[in-house]
Amino acid sequence: MRLVDRYGRRITYLRVSVTDRCNLRCIYCGTDFQRLRHEDILRYEEIIRIIDLFVRLGIRKVRITGGEPLLRKNIGFFLKELSKIDGIEELAITTNGILLEDFIDQIKEAGIRRINISLDTLRPERYREITGRDEFYKVLNGIYKAKEKGFDPIKINVVLLKGINEDEIMDFVDLSIKEPFCIRFIEYMPTFDSNRDFFISGRDVKRMIQERFKLIEVKEKDSLYPGPAIYYRVEGAKGKIGFIDAISSHFCSRCNRIRLTADGNLVPCLFSSKKIDIKNPMRSGAKDEDLIELILKAVKEKPSSHMGDFIKDSMYMIGG
Repeated sequence: MRLVDRYGRRITYLRVSVTDRCNLRCIYCGTDFQRLRHEDILRYEEIIRIIDLFVRLGIRKVRITGGEPLLRKNIGFFLKELSKIDGIEELAITTNGILLEDFIDQIKEAGIRRINISLDTLRPERYREITGRDEFYKVLNGIYKAKEKGFDPIKINVVLLKGINEDEIMDFVDLSIKEPFCIRFIEYMPTFDSNRDFFISGRDVKRMIQERFKLIEVKEKDSLYPGPAIYYRVEGAKGKIGFIDAISSHFCSRCNRIRLTADGNLVPCLFSSKKIDIKNPMRSGAKDEDLIELILKAVKEKPSSHMGDFIKDSMYMIGG
């Protein structure tokens, strides 16, 4: 079966938040940080049941996110169980990297080879300024441990922040030249309670880079189900750079994803306030066919494009 929304987009990619907890306090992630109660969080067996239904309906790529997913107890066990679901062709994880060195073997044993690591600066003092924590070298160690263990691709997500880290753009480009990493410049996506003055467009960043380097566009051949990034390589570079321009250049027409939050809501669009509760029907005894109807409803609720310029909830709640 194929999941197709009202606009003919085939939905193949599910992002799953397993926790709202995070060990950072990034300046762009919102300021409320109201923890969910333990009983409000989906249990692992519930998440696996939902994912299994999605896979039956045509989902082929699953990415585990948070908050910070490596904070969740027994995450290694969960990843290993998840990898047993027949039909998942790409299984990946996004992490802030602080605990990555500690969990890298468990992640690899679960069969995951694709990893995204959030890192908005290459300067330890600035890392503390952006995240509120002094953990830069733990993240760096985790990145190189992932390289040592053979993870490929290793994608480093850099949220562009005007007046904060735009002077490091060339440093990240240089990193893509020296190392086989994929550096992804992500446009800042404001939430209700965050500073919208941080925004700088990916187009402007691309122009800045092109003043120094010739960029050669490359296709994302290492993924069966590509995401929104447009990729380039500097001639002779070991890695590549990508641009995710969610605000200035909407990629809604090729959106292939849907989200499951840690508290059991299906989110059709990152910028939409619409949510479909799947947890409470499941806990009330809903059969698989009832839950499938909720999944189909969520897919039908995907808008043709996002009209707003801010995200309705804090990113740690939605699952980035």
